[in-house]
Amino acid sequence: MTKFHQYNFGIIGNCSYLAYINQEANVVWQCWPRFDSSFIFGGLMDKEKGGYFYIRPASEKYYSHQYYLPNTNILVTEFRCNDGAYRVLDFAPRFKLYERWYKPLLLVRKVELLSGTPKIKVGCSPRGRYGELIPKPLQGSNHIEYHKLDEAVRLTTNIAKTHIMEEEAFCLTETKYLALNYGQNFEAALEDTCEEFLRKTQLYWQTWAQRSGIPGVYQDQVLRSGMILKLHQYDDTGAIIAAGTTSLPESPGSGRNWDYRYCWIRDSYYTLEALNFMGHFTELQRYSHFIQNIVQGEINGVQPMYKITGHGAIEERELDLEGYLGNNRPVRIGNAAYQQVQYDVFGQILLSLLPLYVDSRFQHDPAPPTSLVERLLGKIDEVMDEPDAGIWEFRGLKRKHCHTYLFHWAGARAAKKIGQKFFNQELVAHAENLEARSRQMIEKCWRPEKGFYASTIDGDDADASDLLLIILNYLEYDSDRARSHLQYLERELYAGEGLLYRYRHADDFGSPESAFLVCSFWYIEALACVGRIDDAIKTFEKVLGYANGMGMFSEDICPTDGSQWGNCPQTYSHVGVINAASRIATRLDRPFFH
Repeated sequence: MTKFHQYNFGIIGNCSYLAYINQEANVVWQCWPRFDSSFIFGGLMDKEKGGYFYIRPASEKYYSHQYYLPNTNILVTEFRCNDGAYRVLDFAPRFKLYERWYKPLLLVRKVELLSGTPKIKVGCSPRGRYGELIPKPLQGSNHIEYHKLDEAVRLTTNIAKTHIMEEEAFCLTETKYLALNYGQNFEAALEDTCEEFLRKTQLYWQTWAQRSGIPGVYQDQVLRSGMILKLHQYDDTGAIIAAGTTSLPESPGSGRNWDYRYCWIRDSYYTLEALNFMGHFTELQRYSHFIQNIVQGEINGVQPMYKITGHGAIEERELDLEGYLGNNRPVRIGNAAYQQVQYDVFGQILLSLLPLYVDSRFQHDPAPPTSLVERLLGKIDEVMDEPDAGIWEFRGLKRKHCHTYLFHWAGARAAKKIGQKFFNQELVAHAENLEARSRQMIEKCWRPEKGFYASTIDGDDADASDLLLIILNYLEYDSDRARSHLQYLERELYAGEGLLYRYRHADDFGSPESAFLVCSFWYIEALACVGRIDDAIKTFEKVLGYANGMGMFSEDICPTDGSQWGNCPQTYSHVGVINAASRIATRLDRPFFH
């Protein structure tokens, strides 16, 4: 492993796009017009081909730090240098307009003087088609237009255009505004409009926070995690992406560089569960339309992942880019995992949709049809005896995984509740049959001589995903089996400092070097479930230290030095924060505030 590494950036977004901004106030990653489009700024993957959009001091000696305006996704980068101080407020507008959410493809940057007369530089050089298109900037009266991209991109500003186009230093003597928009002109009074958008966007996020249910402990971490999860839903279709980045390596030089800008059925289930914990339901309603279109349109089965449009083909290919930090290749776009067989998705869809059918807060007229539930149960029935690639997406290897059968079991139980709600005895009977059959398959993974459930029916490997046997209450919390299973996984998978490996056996790329962070949060939940609350709290507080300065958790952590690796922020990890905090709060009798 290399020296300590952390992702020093924050993110903004409005459920139409995401932008990643580092401590130089440089936009190092932003895809337009969708989460899975080409980057317009991609310095994370290639400093030359990636372009840039920075607002930094002219002097090389300065101090900067980042923070969010309280209870918002409005990012502030503050600079202090010898000749003064200023801050940059970055946000993606989101607020209600004409009874609908206004979420334009617009990045607004406010440069606010704090003291002195600092000299600053502003540079904007967008790219298209993953760095292949370099536009020609043309200066207008109040804007710079970037031609030869797939769509028009325009920067409207009250900064002298010459300063930006020539990237020359100038004195900051008053508040400045920059509005970068995609596909249409910014036809409005710049200063007044930016201030109005800022005020309304701040109010939107603060209202969202006020309406969030949070536990009596770890409130700041839960709220920040919830706001990060919210940013990863694509409002237009309801799809939820796993992360907004691609090819940030799970460990340096590992080749485990994947594109996560797509909707995994599994990840979406966990994200929706966490947001439901917090009392947010519109996300589930949007997602239900997305998943219903998929399930009803699929003939042969459901893929583990989809594009945010709902399309299934996600061709994986490699780009001619230098890679993260200049040496982490390949840079991949697309993801061949869509071709894999992962049968746990049927149960996860059923669990995702369960609240729509049984939660009294959802009122439907007419009632939602149970045909979708019946179809998903039918798919579980079809694949009960079939092997799959499992949760960790082993390429070229299929086995009968305990985790898959756990979600057959959990999905069948969800379907049974729906059947009972709608007095559908045929549905209840089918669900009960599948629940029993799933239990039989899970029990084939029990290894009495070692006191744990193996990851597959025909093997003896330990797998952190099987902590979910405890978390989902397949194993009763106070049972000897739950405690024994947890203790065995601790011995086999614990990496130290609160971290767990997902597994230790070799896969397509060798043995994993990094700890997959959500496994640590599962571990914390399991500790709380079996009554080891002091261990759960101690471990949770240690793991919270793996966030960056913006409260963002990556996919992976290096057990040796605590470095962040993998795509970041990772929705899986932030779901883990919310669920672990909730579990601890329940055990401490510190209920949610709604």
